[in-house]
Amino acid sequence: MQEHAKTLTGQFNGRILGHEGIGIVEEVGSAVKKFKKGDRVIISCISHCGICENCQKQLYSHCQNGGGWIMGYMIDGAHAEYVRTPFADTSLYLLPEGLNEDVAVFLSDVLPTSHEIGVRYGNVKPGDSIAIIGTGPIGMGCVLTSQFYSPSVIIAVDTDDHRLALAKELGATHTINSAQEDAIQRILDITEGRGVDCAIEAVGAEPTWNICQNVVKEGGHLANVGVHGKSVNFEINKLWIKNLTITTGLVNANTTDMLLKTCCSGKLPMEKLASHHFKFAEFEKAYDVFKHAADQKAMKVIIDLDQ
Repeated sequence: MQEHAKTLTGQFNGRILGHEGIGIVEEVGSAVKKFKKGDRVIISCISHCGICENCQKQLYSHCQNGGGWIMGYMIDGAHAEYVRTPFADTSLYLLPEGLNEDVAVFLSDVLPTSHEIGVRYGNVKPGDSIAIIGTGPIGMGCVLTSQFYSPSVIIAVDTDDHRLALAKELGATHTINSAQEDAIQRILDITEGRGVDCAIEAVGAEPTWNICQNVVKEGGHLANVGVHGKSVNFEINKLWIKNLTITTGLVNANTTDMLLKTCCSGKLPMEKLASHHFKFAEFEKAYDVFKHAADQKAMKVIIDLDQ
């Protein structure tokens, strides 16, 4: 982040993190027409101008006019009492009365990312078999939103039994603890040796990528959602012949409206993922819990800045 900021702006003086949040509008700029002071809003992790070449393609994450995935990265983010949202008219969503705030915050990033980059890029269809590798918030979002398309088999893989139990509760048909058994072999056993139609990588690590590239059947899809900090071994020598579609991507948040309506109908129980709540004065404690998520059985940490 520091080097990228220096490249683009010539300086880096620290950054307030946070790209997910809901809040109340305090002030609007002269160009803002859709929102006013006092509105309760959902802050999208993606801001976009709506008029550049990429925005015209709905590639909002790569807005060419200073938008995109910049919150908490290129500009100060939501872990503060106040936050500025560029292009507010196209980057905020009114928070409906009655919608659980613990659900609403997942519309900033987790739900759109899971649905768009995992499930839609993975081309999940009725009757498909899918494997979701990693059951953090993104993986759980994939478990839930994949059910829009009626797959017949949803296999969740993780090393945390607590998370796997929750994945089962949310709709996974099978769970595999990859620390205790051979995940590749188990997936092949479940699919009678065929492999899955879609494998979703929701971690961003060599071991989870390796599971994915070894369990996709011919003509299948491998959707990489995880953020990789290091290169992985891509076995193109084995995969080229299988007619696979391999996708990567940064969320564009072009399905947020639909997901918001679905949340309002009660069909996406994301509140089950909001495992911990903290007050503003407990910020450091919240970060510590997030850092030790497995030990703390943490899924998503919510910080209320009003308290």
